[in-house]
Amino acid sequence: MPAPTAMPAGPDITVADRRWNRAIRHPVRLVTRAVNAALDATGNQGPVTVVLADDLTVRRMNWRHRGRNKPTNVLTFEYAPAHTPGAIWGGDIIIAFETLAREARAAGRSMAAHLAHLVIHGVLHLAQYDHHHPGEAREMEMEEARLLSTLGFANPWKPGRMATARGARS
Repeated sequence: MPAPTAMPAGPDITVADRRWNRAIRHPVRLVTRAVNAALDATGNQGPVTVVLADDLTVRRMNWRHRGRNKPTNVLTFEYAPAHTPGAIWGGDIIIAFETLAREARAAGRSMAAHLAHLVIHGVLHLAQYDHHHPGEAREMEMEEARLLSTLGFANPWKPGRMATARGARS
């Protein structure tokens, strides 16, 4: 009988674009906290890989996997459909630097707040949350806001509360 494989101690994080390290203080630490908060909330455990990439990388992946020739803020790829017998739960989350920076600026949020939001968003997608219908979207937004508050970030969905961090308002 094969020995059970150990699950990773935390997410596997790759900073593929150095600008992340200049724009956000300790991005790996922030991503780890966001992934762990979302995993704890969903009750899921398994390997999660997060790549902090750039728009070009995300645009190419978006074209290859979704047929859309443009960057997007976050791409999520699950390893296997949920509840597949014998499959390992988990997946990959890829985030585009320039798109995240542009969205954070437009919303009056810090890049750290927006990064935490997109990481949580990606993990919730892996946990089968979706936002294609209004009811699903509302449920996902409420869970994102709840998890962001545990990390010290304000609700990104509340009008006039596009916070930067720890209750600060912009």
